[in-house]
Amino acid sequence: MTRKTIGWVAKEAGVNVQTVLYYERRGLLPTPARSMNGYRVFNDASVRRIRFIKRAQELGFTLKKVIALLALQGEQDASCADVSAMAANHLEDIEAKIHDLERMKKALIPLVEACPKKGALKACPIMDSMEGDK
Repeated sequence: MTRKTIGWVAKEAGVNVQTVLYYERRGLLPTPARSMNGYRVFNDASVRRIRFIKRAQELGFTLKKVIALLALQGEQDASCADVSAMAANHLEDIEAKIHDLERMKKALIPLVEACPKKGALKACPIMDSMEGDK
């Protein structure tokens, strides 16, 4: 096992050192061993784990959900079906967010189109819509 510094691990994983420390504090990374001079000592598995975390975040998983995914790796009876269920649940959350965003877009488009983009703020239809019962 090759021992790596925190800087090397951060660079290889494409994050900064503060991110590695944050993941360690949050329990996403196991507490690393320490060298004789007290420096954290990491290995290649740390890089793979950080990359996993980053990829899961890119897919929209919260750190809480990433922790749950990582916990499955340590369970003897965990299966692909467990991960699939978590991913399907996450997909439902994404679909709900998309629905909400579409609703907001639908409400905002006519306001932007109705805005004369000149004149006093008190005559702004966008501001009026947020203040009133319209």
